[in-house]
Amino acid sequence: MKRLLIAPLCLVACVAFAEPRVYELWESNPAPVGPVETEPRKNGTFPYDQAWEYWSYPIGNGYMGANVFGYTDVERVQLTEKTLFNSGLYGLGGLTSFAEIKLRFGHDAVKNYRRSLNLNEGIAVVTYEVDGVTYTREYFISYPDQVLVMRISADQPASVSFTLAPEIPYLSSLREQDKRTGSVVAKDNRIILSGSLPNENNNYEAQFRVLHEGGQLKAGADTITVSKVDRATVVIAAGTNYELSSDVFLLPPNEKLDPAKFPHDRLNAILDAAVAKGPDALKQRHLDDHGELFGRVALKFDSEVSPLPTHQLLEEYKNGKTDIYLEELMFHYGRYLLIASSRENTLPAGLQGSWSNYEITPWTGGYWHNVNVQMNYWGACAVNLAETFEAYINYFKAYHPEAQKKAAEFLTEHHPDRVSEEPGGNGWTIGTGATPYKINKPGGHSGPGTGGFTTKLLMDYYDYTLNREYLEEVAYPALLGMSRLFSKTLIEEGDHLLVQPSASPENPVTLEQIEGHPGRLDAKGRHWITVGTTFDQGFVWENHNDVLKVADLLGKNDPYLNQVRAELPRLDPIIIGESGQIKEWRQETTYGSIGERHHRHISHLCSLYPGILINSSNPEWMDAASNTLDLRGDLTTGWAMAHRMNCRARLKEGDKAHQVYSLFIAEKTVPNLWTLHPPFQIDGNFGVMAGVSEMLLQSHEAAIELLPALPAAWSKGAFDGLVARGNFVVSAEWSDNKLIGAGVTARSGGLCRLKITSAKDARVVDASGNKISARVVGDDVMEFNTVAGQKVGIQFGK
Repeated sequence: MKRLLIAPLCLVACVAFAEPRVYELWESNPAPVGPVETEPRKNGTFPYDQAWEYWSYPIGNGYMGANVFGYTDVERVQLTEKTLFNSGLYGLGGLTSFAEIKLRFGHDAVKNYRRSLNLNEGIAVVTYEVDGVTYTREYFISYPDQVLVMRISADQPASVSFTLAPEIPYLSSLREQDKRTGSVVAKDNRIILSGSLPNENNNYEAQFRVLHEGGQLKAGADTITVSKVDRATVVIAAGTNYELSSDVFLLPPNEKLDPAKFPHDRLNAILDAAVAKGPDALKQRHLDDHGELFGRVALKFDSEVSPLPTHQLLEEYKNGKTDIYLEELMFHYGRYLLIASSRENTLPAGLQGSWSNYEITPWTGGYWHNVNVQMNYWGACAVNLAETFEAYINYFKAYHPEAQKKAAEFLTEHHPDRVSEEPGGNGWTIGTGATPYKINKPGGHSGPGTGGFTTKLLMDYYDYTLNREYLEEVAYPALLGMSRLFSKTLIEEGDHLLVQPSASPENPVTLEQIEGHPGRLDAKGRHWITVGTTFDQGFVWENHNDVLKVADLLGKNDPYLNQVRAELPRLDPIIIGESGQIKEWRQETTYGSIGERHHRHISHLCSLYPGILINSSNPEWMDAASNTLDLRGDLTTGWAMAHRMNCRARLKEGDKAHQVYSLFIAEKTVPNLWTLHPPFQIDGNFGVMAGVSEMLLQSHEAAIELLPALPAAWSKGAFDGLVARGNFVVSAEWSDNKLIGAGVTARSGGLCRLKITSAKDARVVDASGNKISARVVGDDVMEFNTVAGQKVGIQFGK
């Protein structure tokens, strides 16, 4: 039997891949030019640049992102910095492009062209030949040094010449309120691009320094030209006067940022430190940082690395030649994008991650809490990148005081008799739309369940990391506050307690569908504001269940917890309708009697995924959830297909999960492997990354289940480094769709429970091959005790 791994399988939790794969996106041509639409689209965004969305290669460090086009005449590198916001949309403001960086090389007739994005290294590379000289350009954005680095070299001395010409985009805005001021000034080996945006008193600046070996350097008014050098490096730092703090959310718009504060000194210090290290050290520090994160997980199906350029690989997949290498590559690309757009000390990944070339970015580029920002982080802990979620934890801490105010406002509007005057007595809430500057309270097309959708993330982070300090200081107060808010929204209806007001995110209804039922249409006349939708009821159940679990872990005895215990069994969150479906609304009869039959949101299935209420202990609910997905259909927007994929994985329907994944790649993926709503939204990339991990490893039902939703298409493969709840790192190898070996590292120790087929035929061994005592529970669960740091292997046969 051909094995994917070194034989025998590593007995500890480090599946040894014979030859770690290098994952690349690559093309044999630069990105095409255009087309660019300059008029606003129907959703209010502009301009739309297809070359940027389909073909450019994204790099980033969580603070900022850049898109590399690979042109040889005038290279284009578009720069985004997460805190530069204009008036945007919906009164929330919006992310906007920071700078356009042009490198004028004047190379037209080139040979042997290749551009690539190395996911293992986090480096974009462009190489080509002109007049017998081979030129190489490397681009990366370093998290430890907080700089964008562009290294330009040639294989012959004194051959590198170019002009660096950064530009401020959108100085002539279509909107008066978004007209930014700014200038670009060059002196010696430095360029300073700086200005202000009026919307939030946003002062911005980018500093460029050019280092060169040999040849000459000359500064113009706003450019720097290097001539006949051996090698040159451009180092860039960018930022604004934004600082993440509670004041940013609490203060009125004209006071959120200090107009007298500028980022100049901070950026100058960043560049001084980076330049002092030198180009080679900057690259090595970046490689060490990125590589440590990316290298934590290995996943290999029984596939070969494709020799095709990425667009051709994708095109063949779309035409029916479904190379599973592309499915493997998409998983790793999701991990790459998460590292590039969300780090411990940065803002979280937004709707477009860290990237926007727009003046007015779709849906603000912010944090949408009725599924999108949650989807960004569904797989973070499972793919061994828990640190990336710390960005959201810090964001939550900053907006939490404002969220407490929003809770009081929400209750004053809907339940004025229940408003508490006690500090924290109303809990907290968050609506759908949010940015680094503002949050909303629930209303319109989404009910208060958006808050429970968010606390589910906070709970999952603890379940995966077992960080006790975090549990005490962040998760428990967040869960307790959310339950307090939920309790005040519940009204008596017979034996049940129902959320009022309640809505099922974004699914429109008609007047005929809701005639005779309680509630009203929202201000736009499309969405039903009613009582007790499955979305809201489900997340009250999830949050109440989690807060009681955490209270037990911490030994808390807050008297309010007795109210939570009393409310939990009265929520009636899951109801099966006449079509055998999970109802979205309580008043629903047959499937589709209310709402759109094939709507993108599957909010009523959030209790299946990411929630845990619908699970295998209730087969009737599982069957109804599967039927609901069948009725809803797979072909929808990108991120919504990713949610369907995860739900199919939770249902242990591996082939159906794979079917959605294949359709997603074929219908919603573009040549740079970004995925579309459309337009580009990064939640699709992150959603299918989570979906792949969920197909291979689940841990939400009190045991770690290996290969729970393995499709026939992935009949042979191996993974290493995926993480299960309980802080266990897991490896596995399988063939003919059967597990043939596994490993576990117990980061925190404790009881490990594994759900595997033929558990009675398996044995647990330590790193020396000695058998460890294990108990078999039923037919398919084995459990054994571990200590922190212990590594064990799972073997079958003699």
